[in-house]
Amino acid sequence: MKILGIIISFFLWHLFVYAQQEESIEVFLIDAYATPEIPHTFVLSFFTSEPSVTKVKLEKKYVYDVSTEFSEIHNISIDLSKLEFENKTVKFIIESTDSLGNTSINDEYDFDIPFEPVIESGSSLFTFCLFGGMIFALPAPGYVNNDFGDYFSLTKEIPVLSFRSRSFHYPASYISIEYTYIFNANGRNLFRAGYKRLFELDFIKYISPGLTAFTNFKGQNGIAPEVSLGLFTIFNNSFTVYSRYRFNYKPNDNSANFHEVNLGLYSSFFSFYLK
Repeated sequence: MKILGIIISFFLWHLFVYAQQEESIEVFLIDAYATPEIPHTFVLSFFTSEPSVTKVKLEKKYVYDVSTEFSEIHNISIDLSKLEFENKTVKFIIESTDSLGNTSINDEYDFDIPFEPVIESGSSLFTFCLFGGMIFALPAPGYVNNDFGDYFSLTKEIPVLSFRSRSFHYPASYISIEYTYIFNANGRNLFRAGYKRLFELDFIKYISPGLTAFTNFKGQNGIAPEVSLGLFTIFNNSFTVYSRYRFNYKPNDNSANFHEVNLGLYSSFFSFYLK
């Protein structure tokens, strides 16, 4: 009986130790993103299921103390300008230690950086900006239809002011300026200014209703409601291929109204962000 008691005690002790080891500190993320403004900064905030001291490790090589005193709320801002990453998606883990010395490491998280990383093969931010600038400069080809026929057009849209969203994949909305050239049409040069709202979706990137005002500074003035669909991204998610339908309306002159369809590339990389 004494031996049986020792065996039971030994089993219960191991069960207790195992339960203690299995008990982990839960981490609940609040924010984890990189700011688009220079210097790019990683903003991280979270809370833990019990008071803990915490650390964050980026890509298994950059380690930072988040909280050096026991707390349930944790936040840190990390300057990314001097760090090197191999991909635009940066992975990180959070390490939490409670007052008893038990340490927990959460599942891996990630965030996207709004710049091209410098990697050992020699790619640089300058190269990316040069290449990205060339892609950004490409106009959007379009089809124009009015009472007089069908025309081919080229449109260049520049998002000049963007309003931040919580997702940081796309802005909540933006203000743009545009120039459209319609080949072989009267009033072929059009200048525009507009406001676009973006709603992110699961099955495509976004849907964006908007309204622009247009003029050729020679009497052809009007407004144009539109809707764009962000279809998919290219070049490390830096550009989104979109399609857009727009109806251009000139008050008191129905013969000047025309339909317009475009296929283009959207990027807010060169836009100025407002909160």
